[in-house]
This record gives sequence, structure tokens and C-alpha cells, in this order.
Amino acid sequence: MQNDTIVALATPSGSGAIAVIRLSGKAAITIADKQFRSVKNHKSLSDQKTHTIHLGHIVDKEKTLDEVLVSIFKNPNSYTGENVVEISCHGSSYIQQEIIQLFLRNGCRMANAGEFTLRAFLNGKLDLSQAEAVADLISSDNEASHQIAMQQMRGGFSSEIAKLREELLNFASLIELELDFAEEDVEFADRTQFKALIERINFVLKRLIDSFAVGNVIKNGIPVAIVGEPNVGKSTLLNALLNEDRAIVSEIAGTTRDTIEDEISIGGIGFRFIDTAGIRDTKDVVESIGIKKTFEKIEQSQVTIYLFDAQKNIDNLEAVRIEIEKIRNKYPQKPLLVIANKIDTLEDIQLANINKIIVDVLFLSAKTGFGVEQLTNSLLNLINTGALRNNETIVTNSRHYDALLKASEEIQKVRHGLETGLSGDLLAIDIRQALYHFGEITGEITNDDLLGNIFANFCIGK
Repeated sequence: MQNDTIVALATPSGSGAIAVIRLSGKAAITIADKQFRSVKNHKSLSDQKTHTIHLGHIVDKEKTLDEVLVSIFKNPNSYTGENVVEISCHGSSYIQQEIIQLFLRNGCRMANAGEFTLRAFLNGKLDLSQAEAVADLISSDNEASHQIAMQQMRGGFSSEIAKLREELLNFASLIELELDFAEEDVEFADRTQFKALIERINFVLKRLIDSFAVGNVIKNGIPVAIVGEPNVGKSTLLNALLNEDRAIVSEIAGTTRDTIEDEISIGGIGFRFIDTAGIRDTKDVVESIGIKKTFEKIEQSQVTIYLFDAQKNIDNLEAVRIEIEKIRNKYPQKPLLVIANKIDTLEDIQLANINKIIVDVLFLSAKTGFGVEQLTNSLLNLINTGALRNNETIVTNSRHYDALLKASEEIQKVRHGLETGLSGDLLAIDIRQALYHFGEITGEITNDDLLGNIFANFCIGK
């Protein structure tokens, strides 16, 4: 399979101005050459230098399919490490399929999902974590997720893990050497230096593991549930945040009976806002289901916004405060932003009274847009992006997170073994396990099932 020449559409399917069809494999240039007619000098692609572009036509026997630009990348200086040809043709779906079918009839096979990047990994052009970052980069839809994917693709995360693994491997070799001289009772590995290394590895692992809490929500978007009683302006607020009429707004209480979700980028961070059904006692079966879903969405959210009608509740603020406390007590670990909406008709003295009874309240008029900017700033302040600004490594991949946790467990065993004077042969077992989990991240240790699971999530053509 690795010796096959593969072909796929590298740009999104459908019609467009141009499309790019990619071939990779030992015979990629030879196969493309047979179907290519140069506009100038009838030159052969096989004789051309790497990283050059050539104008001509793709022909099927005597039939001209399209005028194209053909880019040549010769091994090993290509994305996959193999001979690669990229054909830029006109973006007609018909033309795309005609060219792909032509190459399938002439020695290529259709690429599997992620097979180009898989070959890049197998040929040593990328390690496994860098290859996974390619998929993250393609799917990034805000500045933060893009920045993290770029940092990982450039090898920031890989280099940290590789350095730790190399240092640990050096000490492991010395301890393994001691086992060969067990009868002489000698120590080649300085235990003091080894303890210092284990402490440093433990510190780095903890930082990487802790970063996943931030990285995971940045990668997938931070879910924010907007909750409150019916008709307090939740849907109006969602529309104001999105700057479009996404949710139905009505004076009739209970209009929103299901959750409505949409995502926007604030300060480069993706936030997924969820407009929920109003919380109240009701006998309406459909509305009751919506309210049940509201509490489910609060459970799933990273942040909760509690909205109340300041105008309606100006004389009943104590009841509002009690409702807020109920939510805080039910979800003590979840950040809660309290917003007094519809303040555009209130006087300063009334606003001061709200401030006195309800702590850390934000004032807002979803109808006019007043206070929306302060709300978005408050949301950003809840997210720890310090590591992002400092260009530190942030873990976003669940597989990496799991491997780091397992490596950390083994390092703790090594640490305990050093403190209790454990014999070298038993220390070596735990060190080997830690090295194994480090290797899982970068791809020194792989199996077909692991690679299949990773690259199955890629798009075909990448």
C-alpha cells in the first residue's frame, strides 16, 4: 500500500474558481507526465527541477480536459517525502472528477482519509503530534486554536517531550548498565542528579497536564449557557452578541422552548453561546422539556450567564439574589456572570440599589447594545490565556493528555522508588513505562490501530 501512487482532491469538493488535485508516490511524476502536454517546448515533467510550476493541458488520449498549472515536488523535499504532483485546474466539479478518474485509470488509486499526512509521518517528515496538529490547523476557526495548532505543528510540544525523553533515556541506560554489574554493587547513575531530573520532569508534566483544561475549551469553543426566567431578554442578548436575529424574540413568555446555539470569536477565543428556555414552574409539557434541557446545558457549559429583568424586579431584588445563590450553590465550581438587563429605563438611584443587593452585577441593555462590550471583556477575563500570550505549550489533544497522565503516574513511581532506595531493576521497569508513554505522543511507539484512529479523522486529500 505504501508503494502505491495515490490521488485525491486537495481542495474542498464542489465548484469554485480553481481546484487542486494531489498525487503522491514513486510514480506520481511519471503518471502525471503521460497525461500532461506542455504549452511550451513539449517538455517532460520528469526532466524538470523540483519545486517548479508548468503550464499545459491535461489530456485523455486526444481529448483535452483542461488547461492547468502543474507543480512538481521531488522526494525527499516534499510534504509526504515522496514524489508529489499538484495540479491546479479550473474548479468545475465535472473537470475535477474527469481528471481524477483519468489518473485512477492510469496507475493511481484513491487516497484514504489522511493518507498524505500519514505518509509524511511514516517518511519522517512529521512526528505524530505534528501530524495531528495538521488536522487541528485545518479545523481551527479562531485565532487561539490556530495559534496553538501552529505552535504544535512547528514542533513546540514535540521538542519538549523529546528533550524529556532523551534525558530520561540517558539515565535509564546507566541504570540498565548497573544491572550488568550487579555483583560489583556499583552505581553509574548519580542518584542526586537523577532525583533532580525526575523533579524537573514532574514539573513539566504537571504544567502540560494542567494546560489541557485551557487548551481543550479553546480548541472546541467555550460553551456559555444563558439562563434566567422567561422573557428577561436571553434571546435578545444572544442576537446582540451574534449581531444577527438568530433567536425568536417575543413579548410572550416561554417563546424559547429548546436550546439555540451559535459560536462567535471574542478576542481570538471561540465562545459557543447557548440560549436556553426560561426557568419557571409550568404545566406546559413541551416547555417543561425545554427547562429540563436548560439545566443539562448548565451542566455542560464552562460559564453560565444569569440574566434578570432589572425593570421588572427592581422591587423584588431579594428574590433574584436567592435564585442566583441557588445556582451558585448547585454549581460552585462554575463561573457565573450575573447581568441586570433592560436598564435603559431605570434611574441612577435604582441602579445603585441593584448594586447594593446583588454582588458583582453587570448592567446591560440587550435591546440597545449597552454593556455588551463589558460582558465580552468579562468573558475573556474568565479564560486563562496567559500561556497563550507567552507562547507556552498548551495541550489540546485528548490522546496526548491521556499519555501525559500515564507518564506522570510512572514518574511518581520512580520518584517514590528513589526516595525509598528501590533496587535498580525495579526502577528500570517504571522508567521504561514512562518512556513508552512519551514515545506514544511523538510516534516512536505506534501500532496500526492507533494510526488508523488518528488519520481516519482527517479529510481525504490531506
